[in-house]
Amino acid sequence: MENNNQENGTTNSKFKTVSNPGNYKAVYEVDDKPKKKSNFGRNVVLPFFSGIVGCAVVLGTCFGVPSIREQIIGSGNSSSSNSSSAQASGYIDQVSLSNYSDTAVYAANKILPSIVGIQIEYNVTSMFSLFGGNQTSTATATGSGIIISDDGYILTNNHVVSSSEAEAYYQVSEATKITVTLFDDDTQYDAKIVGTDEETDLAVIKIDKTGLTKAEFADSDSIKVGEFAMAVGSPLGLQSSITCGVVSAVNREVTDTDGKTYTLIQTDAAINAGNSGGALVNSEGKVIGVNTLKLTGEDVEGMGFAIPINSTTDISSQLIQYSKVRRPYIGITGMDLDAETAKRNNLVEGIYVKDVETFSSAEKGGIKIGDVIIQADGKDVKTMDELNEIKNSHNIGDEMKIKVNRDGEEKELTITLGEQP
Repeated sequence: MENNNQENGTTNSKFKTVSNPGNYKAVYEVDDKPKKKSNFGRNVVLPFFSGIVGCAVVLGTCFGVPSIREQIIGSGNSSSSNSSSAQASGYIDQVSLSNYSDTAVYAANKILPSIVGIQIEYNVTSMFSLFGGNQTSTATATGSGIIISDDGYILTNNHVVSSSEAEAYYQVSEATKITVTLFDDDTQYDAKIVGTDEETDLAVIKIDKTGLTKAEFADSDSIKVGEFAMAVGSPLGLQSSITCGVVSAVNREVTDTDGKTYTLIQTDAAINAGNSGGALVNSEGKVIGVNTLKLTGEDVEGMGFAIPINSTTDISSQLIQYSKVRRPYIGITGMDLDAETAKRNNLVEGIYVKDVETFSSAEKGGIKIGDVIIQADGKDVKTMDELNEIKNSHNIGDEMKIKVNRDGEEKELTITLGEQP
């Protein structure tokens, strides 16, 4: 099956969900060993009473010996030493529910002043109305955001604020109005879009207000599976709601309904419609991710995903500075060639160049339609994703070595990366 890829993916929906990415099967463990007939009195009653008599004799003896009695009664005191030895061997003590509650209370109080609710208004035009002609109505959607500066800049998801969409029977306009509600404040503030980025599903908006509480970021590269995680936002428009769980996985690759693949933090903290753009925080109330996706399906429960916060800092800075993200660009449309497809078409495995943009870095560097890209910077590449990963490690203006197979011959080309249009 052909797989056509351009250098960039796009995402655009009000609340993004992803389908079950694998085929799961439930396997029930049953005790299917054959049962033998037995004599109830001989096999049950007699051993039972014998056990009672034996226990009475042992306990009486133990409590009659002072040294043994002290060891039994004082066994609670030894738990601390056992705990210390357990910690020394790499195990962690169980946390009491009261400590867990205190952790959640602390984290919530820390992060809530930095989380906002977002309401978006947009127009929906219905095509071929029963009443004749097109009909336009106003619709609303909700999301969440994270305050990243005390003067009004707010980080959220691109799909929260970018609503433009078209289908066969309706068309959705860009947002006509964006309103922000602060924590514990009924006052609504008009917001403007500073910049959006479809590729990372991030956006920055701004309100005219100072003295805001900026969220504190943690190092998302250091988080561990199993640690405390709290999702904070406005699910279903319910302002300042929290849900708690743990970090279920890190560096989880998930593909959304638009075909865009992300590398995300997985959590079992409940994420619902309206949580998008809100924060996933650790036990210190520091942001480790931006809530973005969740899995849905009949057999799916507790599988939400967040963009690691470390990957958002450069994006948000560029959105504030340039209103977009400046990325290096090659300028091709390619198709992944697996071994079977390549052999069937008398080609080599790699990336088949289907199109080269006029005046692009690819055209200037000598890449032609029909070339098969097999290496980039000396590394073998077989997919557009692999090529893009190497490309994105460069800056605009950097030189990049590309090796292609053209009519059975290998050619080494050098291209100077331009800026993504």
